[in-house]
Amino acid sequence: MAEEFESQEKINRHYQADNIQVLEGLEAVRKRPAMYIGDISGRGLHHLVYEVVDNSIDEALAGYANHIDVSILEDNSIKVVDNGRGIPVDMHEKMHKPALEVVLTVLHAGGKFDKGSYKVSGGLHGVGVSCVNALSDYLRAEINRDGKIYMQEYAYGKPTCELSVIGESDHTGTTIIFHPDASIFTETVYDYETLANRLRDLAFLNAGITLTLTDLRNKDEQGNPRREVYHSDEGLKQFVEYIDEGKEHLINDIIHINTEKNGIPVEVAMTYNTTFNENIFSYVNNINTIEGGTHLTGFRRGLTTTLKKYAEDNKMLEKLKIELSKEDFRDGLTAVVSVKVAEPQFEGQTKTKLGNNEVGGAVQQAVSEALRYYLEEHPAQAKTIVNKVILAATARHAAYNARMKVQRKSPLGGAGLPGKLADCKSRDAEACELFLVEGDSAGGSAKQGRNPNYQAILPLRGKILNVEKAMEHKVFESKEIVDIFKSLGVTIGTDEDSKAPNMTKLRYHKIIIMTDADVDGAHIATLLMTFFFRRIRPIIENGYLYIATPPLYKCTLKGKKGVSEYAWDDRQVQRFIDDVCGGDGNKLVLQRYKGLGEMNPEQLWETTMDPENRMLKQVTLTNAAEADRTFSMLMGEDVGPRRDFIEEHATYANIDA
Repeated sequence: MAEEFESQEKINRHYQADNIQVLEGLEAVRKRPAMYIGDISGRGLHHLVYEVVDNSIDEALAGYANHIDVSILEDNSIKVVDNGRGIPVDMHEKMHKPALEVVLTVLHAGGKFDKGSYKVSGGLHGVGVSCVNALSDYLRAEINRDGKIYMQEYAYGKPTCELSVIGESDHTGTTIIFHPDASIFTETVYDYETLANRLRDLAFLNAGITLTLTDLRNKDEQGNPRREVYHSDEGLKQFVEYIDEGKEHLINDIIHINTEKNGIPVEVAMTYNTTFNENIFSYVNNINTIEGGTHLTGFRRGLTTTLKKYAEDNKMLEKLKIELSKEDFRDGLTAVVSVKVAEPQFEGQTKTKLGNNEVGGAVQQAVSEALRYYLEEHPAQAKTIVNKVILAATARHAAYNARMKVQRKSPLGGAGLPGKLADCKSRDAEACELFLVEGDSAGGSAKQGRNPNYQAILPLRGKILNVEKAMEHKVFESKEIVDIFKSLGVTIGTDEDSKAPNMTKLRYHKIIIMTDADVDGAHIATLLMTFFFRRIRPIIENGYLYIATPPLYKCTLKGKKGVSEYAWDDRQVQRFIDDVCGGDGNKLVLQRYKGLGEMNPEQLWETTMDPENRMLKQVTLTNAAEADRTFSMLMGEDVGPRRDFIEEHATYANIDA
């Protein structure tokens, strides 16, 4: 222990107050929080946790930590503990205050600007932990360092006490406890699943690091809190296995690349499945670059050129009568691309697109070399992959012909709107709403109950095609799906080589799925969400997709017809009994709505369609990899993972939400 402590002392001497560089102050964060954390809703709330965890991950990337514990405390505070070096606590020469206080109270202050402290880092380039402090009504920092435990507390970004020594320590590390400021955030309750998804990703992206998540708000009968441990020895290889769990494999191998090109660490894992969906997830320094960038371009270029050259050299394309598209090489592909870049250049404030040109070449070279070797060493798998590419090209050509056939009959997105669409009068897409309604009966009530100025109704008969399993040309042979495309004004693939949706003529900025509150209704809602996720994902990414929530009950006081309330769950029914019936359940007249069609138009408007009273659930996409895995599991062929998912999440989530 003494030798280990002495070694740690040498490490600490190279990470001191003079490594902390200051760029500017903290004043604007509380005034304009969205500029620094994206927004002040649930997304921004969870971003606070990510910023603290990212600091700990940076310690791990630098080789000084391997364990990070995250806890949601009973009062909805967050506690993050790592076993890194501990934030420096000695006096900062320029600021004349402890380095810890500088890090927590000054924007753009941190070791990430000192190239000797961190080779690569995520977070918000030093604004992270100070932003967390500024947007918390309470923050406590405990630092284990130099054989001591240091502590300082803050409120609203300002210290409430001096840095003090509160004990002795035989290890190093940082503990941050914070409680988000309710006057800043519109949502203040942390969601376990959202944090779990992020920590799971981080474990896959950083092999060998252990992360734990504990929820002290949620305990079992024995008093044990909900807790999960995330650890991966094989990194992205296991990430791809996890994402593709619910899919049928085309090849059994995961092609795993872990190398360094031109000084840039590159890790890629990829495989093929029997679907016709492309799923590539890219990361830079653990940041999910949802808009891609040069690393994603390099990966695609390396994949396409290498596969095409192999197929041509082995005369596997001689009988193909149509031209291959770049997209054909990616149908059924699941891949994760992760690079570590010392000085990443991101486009946009939210870091969703990488701009470093040198990274594209490094990734392309790494993928080309490894894939060429794999194809030569595995000729059977190579033939299977090339045959899938040929099948994808054939399917794309058939889908194009199917689209053209529909276009000739009645243009997708053109003047030929479906006859059963009850359109609205307004042509302002931002103001217009389209309700996708289960069944003709409910559709009739919705048409009568709606506000025709801005609400349109499209009744759907039965369950739509499961696009998770269907080839693309089958999608355009489905009347219900074609009617949705026509109603929305969205076209798919303006030429034969593209499957990208054209959103320029989108007619509604609120698309609301309205189904019965039963198992069949949940299934229809899931089919529709799968359709949007797989075929028109920008609808979800732009925040245009919603789920209506019709009430389950109407509660009436016996003998008092005018005294009634709608209830969405059993707790609200009990509240009506307690508050209105005086606790006497015999005074309750309970009407159970088995379907939307049981409501008259006035009731449907009042409870489910009126913007003043309705409750809509917005469908958001915070983790595309997890969403892909979930949709594959719920709508794919494999029953086992679907059963496990439902059993695991039934007590924590409404699956159709």
